[in-house]
Amino acid sequence: MRDITEKHGGTYTAASVGEVNVVAQMKSSNAIIGGEGNGGIIYPESHYGRDALVGTALFLMLMAERGGKVSDLRKNYPAYFMSKKKIELTPKIDVDKILETMASAYAHEDISTIDGVKIDFANTWVHLRKSNTEPIIRVYTEAPSQEEATALADKIISEIKEITNKE
Repeated sequence: MRDITEKHGGTYTAASVGEVNVVAQMKSSNAIIGGEGNGGIIYPESHYGRDALVGTALFLMLMAERGGKVSDLRKNYPAYFMSKKKIELTPKIDVDKILETMASAYAHEDISTIDGVKIDFANTWVHLRKSNTEPIIRVYTEAPSQEEATALADKIISEIKEITNKE
């Protein structure tokens, strides 16, 4: 989202995970579109609610305007791949300390602590966040290839395991 937004001269802002948080951020920044990684689009011209059908309608409108094949349209956008992993927690693990340690270890990178810790590297990113519903840390990564996304997740998980072994 950030790359496409900035490529077209827009301003990208992030919010904590959750529809209510995304909507609040969208309203405060007067965003024209928003959404979450699960595919739900929030389009204020329609309503301030996550709606995959709105995303489908916008896509179909674009195809009707431009014509051609979906594969041709897809070639105009960069390719990204995600890895979604998790680390099981035990009561003795101090999650906040782990997240602080990871943020400190990568302080030389672009760090966001809006919701957990997100580390933006040159061509990849990792987002670490404590689940609100399960005793886990979610580890999301994005990279130009599936192999890179998986390798980054595995590297970060390994680093977190080293931290927890020291506690």
